[in-house]
Amino acid sequence: MTDSPVRLRFEDDIAVLVIDNPPVNAGSRAVREALLDRLGDLVGSAATGVVIVGAGRTFVAGSDIREFGAPLEEPQLPAVIAAIEALPIPVVAAIHGAALGGGFELALGCDARVASADAVVGLPEVKLGMVPGAGGTQRLVRLVNVAKAIDLVCSGQHVPAPEALALGLIDVLADGDLLTAALAHARSLGTTKRRLGEAPVLSSSETDIAAAADKAMRRGRQRPNVVEAIPLLRDANSAPFATMLARERAAFQQLRSSDEAAALRHLFFAEREAGRVDGLAGVAPLPIHTVGVVGAGTMGAGIAVCLLNAGLTVRLIEQDEAALWRGIDRIEKTLAADVASGRCSTSQSASRRAALTGSIALADLRDCDLIIEAAFEDLAIKQDLFARLDAVARPDAVLATNTSYLDIAAIAAATQRPASVIGLHFFSPANVMKLLEVVRTPQTSDQALLTGLKLARQIGKIAVVSALGEGFIGNRIYSAYRRQCEFMVEEGATPQQVDAALEAFGFAMGPFAVSDLSGLDIAWKTRQRLAATRDPRERYVTIPDRLCEAGRLGRKAGAGWYRYDERGQRHVDPAVATLIEANSAVAVRRAFHAEEIQRRALAAIVNEAKLVLQDGVAQRAGDIDVALVHGYGFPAWEGGPLYWHARHDRQETVKALDEVERATGFGFRRAG
Repeated sequence: MTDSPVRLRFEDDIAVLVIDNPPVNAGSRAVREALLDRLGDLVGSAATGVVIVGAGRTFVAGSDIREFGAPLEEPQLPAVIAAIEALPIPVVAAIHGAALGGGFELALGCDARVASADAVVGLPEVKLGMVPGAGGTQRLVRLVNVAKAIDLVCSGQHVPAPEALALGLIDVLADGDLLTAALAHARSLGTTKRRLGEAPVLSSSETDIAAAADKAMRRGRQRPNVVEAIPLLRDANSAPFATMLARERAAFQQLRSSDEAAALRHLFFAEREAGRVDGLAGVAPLPIHTVGVVGAGTMGAGIAVCLLNAGLTVRLIEQDEAALWRGIDRIEKTLAADVASGRCSTSQSASRRAALTGSIALADLRDCDLIIEAAFEDLAIKQDLFARLDAVARPDAVLATNTSYLDIAAIAAATQRPASVIGLHFFSPANVMKLLEVVRTPQTSDQALLTGLKLARQIGKIAVVSALGEGFIGNRIYSAYRRQCEFMVEEGATPQQVDAALEAFGFAMGPFAVSDLSGLDIAWKTRQRLAATRDPRERYVTIPDRLCEAGRLGRKAGAGWYRYDERGQRHVDPAVATLIEANSAVAVRRAFHAEEIQRRALAAIVNEAKLVLQDGVAQRAGDIDVALVHGYGFPAWEGGPLYWHARHDRQETVKALDEVERATGFGFRRAG
């Protein structure tokens, strides 16, 4: 038993099963088999109760996702849960760290759940294209009402232990040592079994169920897993428990084998690989406790909120008092909104606000471990700022720029510490978007790079490492995509047709709606910066410039590619059609079909993504997939552009790329 991933020991009359399968105690076949063996050892024993606990830093973080791409090996999780329920003595799950997916289903199969204050629980299977498959849906509706269960399952949210206690997902929040609390609770149950399958379903009104289902379908983009999950929860009372368990398992098995689930598994592993850099063994990142943010505009304020939410101390700097207080007001409003939405408590919000100080003096950054610049996107301004930061920052502090396009090596050259300069490219809104591009220059030290990656982990971002290059990974690819869409508009497509076609493919928003949201002036400034080096033989669409010159800078101006009403809703504007026709360099414009729009746009993305990989800007194909999904709205269920491309018909791809090459003309570079 010493080599087993599940150890059995006794604490007086209580048997303790310790799951020890590092690093996260994933519920692999070996763990399931060992659990069944140890539970079998307890049959007929003198134990009056059982506690299941995880070794290390977590309970069971989830099932072993690597197993989902092949036929599941016996014993499967439902058999383990059946053995727990068959024991005549109560079984208590002692949860610390994470109990997610199959880990939480294991806990739900126990008679009671005790958790430490830092634990999280949840059923995130929808994020992998599936539904819970070991009774998660059917046991959940016996702890929370059906409407709430729809929300929990279809969002896949992780529920912190205090909230889980309030909802009834756990029975006890441990005050002190977790195992001690779990042993005490097991003894308090006596010989009473509390099988959730024998409890009644907690019903909701039809109105509440319909509202929850409608919200889940909109949020889940009507994907097959959400479509399957809702009736499993809604109809839990319509058939015997065993029948509904079988129905759930069948849905799980069918979805597990789908192309969509395979794509989402690819992304799951790509996300975990993205923040890793080869050759850095033995290098340690610097500690990060206090972070400076220079610039309190929309981006700077959003970055500050990310840092505060992670428990870091923040020094916010602006040029003058008025700008500083506008930034602090933005932060306070965001923190208040988080309280109103239930994302944090009033006391947590107050603690975060207390960790923020503001100043108009750069010298107040002297105690910061890391400083992030979020100033105006102008090379000369950033170089001047970094020269001044270099003079006041601690010698070991890392200096980071949030630039979207500019040459970070040129920014670093303004300092005496280019090895300590990195790019930290956040995406707007910074406190919401998960992606963070960590950019290294040829001079960036390994320690500075690792410190940037450490910060990404601390603030809950998905990090992708990029080498230096115009637009880094994401914006370089997105620029090629947007240019191709602009070509099609010049040739006869309307902005709304292009947006509709790409949203139908699965993008969260079409490229012109995105441009309006982010502001047309951002790309305009980049075009102006590059104008002097642009070859006059290259195809150049002037329509976006004319929109900017007319003051149509996007939502913030009330007009861009679309017109916006006072509620921020977009509307087709005939003035845009007139402007396009007046400034189109194409003599005879033509009609477009959605299929052609999708074909050309996707070919442009894939070609540039291959070039980014070929040029060494990205480390691996999966990094590009992660960046485009989490930063640019590429549909996650397609796995990212390069994953999608690898599974697409090669001849169709070649034809589409031929179209892109003809449309682009001089200067087009085809990936090898």
